Amino acid sequence: MNTFGRSFRVTTFGESHGKALGVVIDGCPPGFSLSEGDIQPFLDRRRPGKSPLESPRREPDRVEILSGLFQGKTTGAPLTMMVLNQDIREEDYQELEEIFRPGHADFTYQAKYGIRDHRGGGRSSGRETVARVAAGAVAAKYLAGNGIQITGRILEIHGKRDPDAMVKEIEMARDEGDSVGGIAEVLVSGCPAGLGDPVFSKLDALLAHALMGIGAVKGVEIGEGFAAVRMKGSTHNDAMTRQGFATNHAGGILGGISTGQEIVARIAVKPTPSIAKTQRTIDRRGKEVSISIRGRHDPCIVPRILPVAESMVALVILDAFLEQAKYRNLTRESKDAGS
Repeated sequence: MNTFGRSFRVTTFGESHGKALGVVIDGCPPGFSLSEGDIQPFLDRRRPGKSPLESPRREPDRVEILSGLFQGKTTGAPLTMMVLNQDIREEDYQELEEIFRPGHADFTYQAKYGIRDHRGGGRSSGRETVARVAAGAVAAKYLAGNGIQITGRILEIHGKRDPDAMVKEIEMARDEGDSVGGIAEVLVSGCPAGLGDPVFSKLDALLAHALMGIGAVKGVEIGEGFAAVRMKGSTHNDAMTRQGFATNHAGGILGGISTGQEIVARIAVKPTPSIAKTQRTIDRRGKEVSISIRGRHDPCIVPRILPVAESMVALVILDAFLEQAKYRNLTRESKDAGS
């Protein structure tokens, strides 16, 4: 599926080395101020080529709003945004047309569709996240207007937590023709209590779904997450006082519904699969071959995945926010009808 959300529905389109990438948002609330200038800072954080530790692909990623905006305000009509691909090098991928890259979706896309875009992975490329970030920027601005802020930070790179040590790990991996992964954290502050639905649309389940939908993410935890298995219930339970919760081991969500505390989510990001080191694989005929992947790739995707993770969290929170608004309206109408 290429569509995400219920009340705030996001459909992305485009491939890594196609003409453009973009997003259509259906259900964007009308009447709030928006411009390309609100979107661009988010895309600038995600775009490649900003430092020697990132892919050298040079993409300005300038966003253009094509519809859903009039006189600087959203109209409620589908909001369409597009980013052109400008630094395309299809020749870097010609030798990969018949070979499945280890750690990539080449094999699985071929198995599912019987056809695949070998140019940088096409739709499975991390470049697809340009569209998600554009949509997330819209969601983040609307949420900020309602007192909800979303921030992210890097906690760990290849086992190192000191910032200087993190940089050294990435540099060493790059120099060795290899890659490393890490852990990132996304925080939501100012979120009111009551967002999310019990059973199948729990807020933490929706967050996990959204974050696991990012290509390089292999694990998600909320609050204490896996560390909770080493705690006792008397410790993990968040005591309640007249002033509020005493702790936040649950990560701001209980029973799938927000508590009003800070929401805490962490993601485990795998090492970038495209590496120069020689690896074993097979071609489309099943013949075993060796491969060294050339081209422009990140030795560590964690720094650039941070705005993507923030954007996916923003989409979930805004969708839940709008769903709750509808629920309250229905409850109010029901009470009025019964009076």
